[in-house]
Amino acid sequence: MRRPFWFFWISACVLWTIPGMGTSAGAEALKPCRVVGIKTEVQCGVVSRALDPAQPDGTHIDVHYVVVPALARRKRPDPVFLLAGGPGQSAIQVAPMMLQLLSRLNNRRDLVFVDQRGTGRSAPLKCEDQRHRPLAEQLDAGLRDAFISRCLAQLKKLPYGDLRHFTTTVAMQDIDAVRQALGAPTIDLIGASYGTRAALEYMRQFPNAVRRSVLDGVAPPDMTLPVSFSTDGQTAFNALLEACEREPACHASHPGLRTDWSRLLVSLPLSMPVTHPMTGQTEQLTITREIVLGLVRSSLYSPVAASALPVAISEAARGRWSAMIGLSVASESRRAGELAWGMHFSVICAEDAPRMKQANGATDIPGNDFGVEFGRFYARICADWPRAEVRAAFYTVPPTPASTLLLSGGLDPVTPPRHGERVALALGSKARHVVVPNAGHGVMALGCMRDVLVRFIDAADDVAAAALDTGCATRIPRPPAFMPVSAAYDGAAGAKAAP
Repeated sequence: MRRPFWFFWISACVLWTIPGMGTSAGAEALKPCRVVGIKTEVQCGVVSRALDPAQPDGTHIDVHYVVVPALARRKRPDPVFLLAGGPGQSAIQVAPMMLQLLSRLNNRRDLVFVDQRGTGRSAPLKCEDQRHRPLAEQLDAGLRDAFISRCLAQLKKLPYGDLRHFTTTVAMQDIDAVRQALGAPTIDLIGASYGTRAALEYMRQFPNAVRRSVLDGVAPPDMTLPVSFSTDGQTAFNALLEACEREPACHASHPGLRTDWSRLLVSLPLSMPVTHPMTGQTEQLTITREIVLGLVRSSLYSPVAASALPVAISEAARGRWSAMIGLSVASESRRAGELAWGMHFSVICAEDAPRMKQANGATDIPGNDFGVEFGRFYARICADWPRAEVRAAFYTVPPTPASTLLLSGGLDPVTPPRHGERVALALGSKARHVVVPNAGHGVMALGCMRDVLVRFIDAADDVAAAALDTGCATRIPRPPAFMPVSAAYDGAAGAKAAP
């Protein structure tokens, strides 16, 4: 997912019934439509939902969704719902990419992509695209905070600008309205990253509506994201340094990697000319510790990208920053879709920010290098951001009657296995946690894990789903450290041959 440069610094579920949140009687029927990136015709639908659940006769918003019909004539009755990440990602926007992964499931099941309220086509809460603006405007803390303040003022002017009504709890009631509109007695859930928090909340509110659930990169409701950013990012970075020391080629090329890293941090802030990766223009930029940590954390999401960090760190320690900045841009560009930042902050400020001061347990000690700056950033933004009052039940994970497969990457800097482990215990006997030791953030698209996902959803019963062989997860290798290829230059090679 592509994000503004300032995201490199900050980054990347007891039932109750609320009146007026049922399916709208005027929900439109599915209509044939086209979605950019999908070759075939699909079906589009919309349900009208109360912005404020307590005011069913007040402002309404349209929640849009796309259905990719099953290929088989006699399809299964349980469609697969994809819950996107972020928070702030559009499910419809990532549908073309996910179709490649879920094509086998689509043989016998409809695939449903719902733009969660605040994202995509569903009352979007988007800020101005900053990717082509000068780097200083994107990365300077004061300018960045001012930009978000301006965005907040603009969002409040929207017809649906009461930002207190975009929480995960209300959004999952929208998802169930789509399920009812489609006439599906049960559904299969696939959630990725923040989508796992959304899936857990749906399972909590509507436990009997879920047949199977796959949670990839588990972000539980009590995770307190801004604090975990530091703790889990530091753990992943330490693992990278240790891996380089164990790998002969990496250690030989970067014997002083830890020293280079320390020297790099001590040298900051540093003002120097930098080439903007989007415009190609050279700018004078003050590179701070927070900027560098954001660039590093962004690369840690993918082990392939992280394999080039030793080179990038060594280069930056010697005043050459192109590799570090270019690597982070490449890491971010591989992710699909642009985040709706207004929805992102509406969720984090309501669900995570109030609990930041409580997150001081042994498992959430800020990283030595990564510190507490991620948390401070969100604290500043959330101080002025309108926020909903989140009920205590939201932070609980009750046992589930649905077979659930939890997936974690051992090298994940944001949703590592420690989160998946405790959620699996809370969900109970029908939950199974699989760790892919050498994977980063998101594992269901890796090699054999695609087949694991399909076989889990397609299993005839819960016994067969529980007996699924996932041994292949341990055989996915970690990419070796990237070694630049340098060809020896022969001055005579380009010379014109003598007649």
